[in-house]
Amino acid sequence: MSKTDTSEQQEALGDAGAQLSTAPQEDTAIGGPTLGAIGWIRWFWRQLTSMRVALILLFMLSLGAVPGSLIPQNSADELKVRAFKDAHETLTPLYEKLQFFDVYSSVWFSAIYILLFVSLIGCIVPRTWQFVGQLRSRPPGAPRRLDRLPAHTTWRTEAEPERVHAAALAVLKGRRFRAHAVGNAVAAEKGYLREAGNLAFHIALIVMLVAFAWGQLFKSEGGKLIVEGDGFSNTLTQYDDFKSGSQFGTDELTPFSFTLDSFTGTYQKDGPQRGTPRTFEAAVSYSRGGADEKAVIRVNEPLEVGDSKVYLIAHGYAPVVTVKDGRGKTVFHGAVPLLPIDNNITSTGAIKVMDGYRDKNGKKEQLGFKAFFVPTFAGEGKGTMFSQFPALGFPVMALTGFHGDLRVNSGLPQNVYQLDTTKMKQFKIDGGTGVAQRMLPGETMTLPDGAGSITFEKDIKEWASFQISQQPGNGLALTGAIAAIAGLTGSLFIQRRRVWVRAVRGEDGVTVVEMAGLGRSESAKLPEELGDLALALTAEAPPTASEPEPAEEPAEDPVPSGEADK
Repeated sequence: MSKTDTSEQQEALGDAGAQLSTAPQEDTAIGGPTLGAIGWIRWFWRQLTSMRVALILLFMLSLGAVPGSLIPQNSADELKVRAFKDAHETLTPLYEKLQFFDVYSSVWFSAIYILLFVSLIGCIVPRTWQFVGQLRSRPPGAPRRLDRLPAHTTWRTEAEPERVHAAALAVLKGRRFRAHAVGNAVAAEKGYLREAGNLAFHIALIVMLVAFAWGQLFKSEGGKLIVEGDGFSNTLTQYDDFKSGSQFGTDELTPFSFTLDSFTGTYQKDGPQRGTPRTFEAAVSYSRGGADEKAVIRVNEPLEVGDSKVYLIAHGYAPVVTVKDGRGKTVFHGAVPLLPIDNNITSTGAIKVMDGYRDKNGKKEQLGFKAFFVPTFAGEGKGTMFSQFPALGFPVMALTGFHGDLRVNSGLPQNVYQLDTTKMKQFKIDGGTGVAQRMLPGETMTLPDGAGSITFEKDIKEWASFQISQQPGNGLALTGAIAAIAGLTGSLFIQRRRVWVRAVRGEDGVTVVEMAGLGRSESAKLPEELGDLALALTAEAPPTASEPEPAEEPAEDPVPSGEADK
C-alpha cells in the first residue's frame, strides 16, 4: 500500500482508530531539527520508559542473575567462595573485578535493577492516567467510510433509521459493549480489560521488584545442626552460621525455642531406587511464650513460628563415644556429629578432648581422633570401607588417635569437623593398621603407653540440620506473581474492539444499514462477532426481500495492522 493510500485511510478513520491502546506513539526525528540538551534528555527518557526497553532490562536482569546461581557467593557461603578461588586461580582476579562473587550487591546488577524500576514506573504512570481518561470518555464517532474497515457488512431494510439505532443500542449493550448514539450512527467499544491486564502485569512486576528488595534488606537466615535430645533457642549465639540483610536487627528475631525429640528416616531397600529416602521427618517440641507444642518437620513442610520458618535440610549420624585417661577417669562422653560424604551417609568428622585430660605423667594434654563412620559396612574383605546403605544395618567406625595441642586457643577459626594435627603426634596402637582401628558398637580401643582408652558406645544417635529463616517479602512477591499471571492472561486473550452501526435513508426511501468493526490487532474472531451482532440486529431491522441475508464481507482495502495499534 502506498503512502498516499495510508494517509487517506488515516484521514478517513480520524478518532475512530485512535486510542485503542495506551502505548505512546514513537516520534522520529529523521529530517527534523538537531536535538539540543533538553531534547536529548527528553529522547533518553522516552527511550527508557518505553515498554521495549523495559523488556530488554528485564531480560538483562535475568541474564545477570545467572553468574549468581553458577558461582559461589560470599553472601551464601564464604567457605565455598574460598575453595573456588583456590581451585581457579586464573579466573579469580577477573571474577573479582566483575564482582561475580557478590552478584546481587554488585554495581552493575544494582544499576540494571534501578533502571528497570524507573523504566516501569515511567512507563506505567502516564499510561495509567491515559487509560483512566479513556474509561471516562465515550467511544468515538464512526468514520466516514465504514466499508474500508477490516470487518464490515451492509443491508437494506424498511425499518426507520431511528428504530435501527435504538435496536443497535439495545443489542450492543446486551453484549456488554459501552455504546451511545453519536451523529447518524451508534458507536460501541468493548475489551477495556485488555489494557487493564497489561497495566496490571507491569504493576505486578514493580511489586515483585519491591518485594525482592525488601526481602534482601530485611531477611535473616541461619543454620543449626541438632542432635536428638538437644535443643535450640532463636538467639544469635545459638546459630552455627547466620546471614542477614543490611537493615535487619538481631532484636527482630522471633523469640522461640525447640528440641529435636527424634529423627525418622526410612529408605528404599531394593530396586533401581535403592537407598532413596522414603520417610524424612523430624519430631520436635517447640515453645513460644511458655506454651509447649509438638510438631513434625518434613522436607518442604517447615515449622512456622511467627515470622520464622524452620526447614529440615539435612540428616546424619552422631556416634556416642566415651574417652578415659590412664587412671580410668572419664574426660569426654557424648554424641559426636559426623558429616556425610555420599548418598549412603558414609561420614567423617573429628572427636576433640580439649579439657580435663592428663597423660601418664600428670601433664595436661589434648586428644583428637579422626573418625570415619559407615552405617552399613560391606564386611571384611569386601571392598573399601564405604557404606552400602543409608540406614543403620551394620555400623562400623574407624578411629585414628592423636595427642598434643589441638590449637583451639590459637585465635584462628577452626572447623569443628576437622582436626588440626600440626602440633600433635599420632598414637601407634596394636591391631588394625597400627595407627587406626576399626570398631563395632560396644568395642573399646586402648591407647598405648597408658594414655587411656576410647569406647564406641552402642547408642548411636541421629542429627538433623535446620535452616531458620525470616523472609518478609515472600507474601508480597507471591501476590505480585499471581497478579502478573492474571494480568498477562487478560492482555493476551482479551481483544479490544470497536463497532459502529450507521442507518441512513436512501434516495429511494429504503434505509441502508452499515455495520463495521475495528480491533486493536487482527483477529479472526472480530468478523465472527460482527456477524453475530448483525444477525441479532436483523430481528428488528430485517433485510428487504430483494436483499440477501447479512453476512461478513472482507474489506476491499483493509486497514494496515499498524494502524489499529495506534
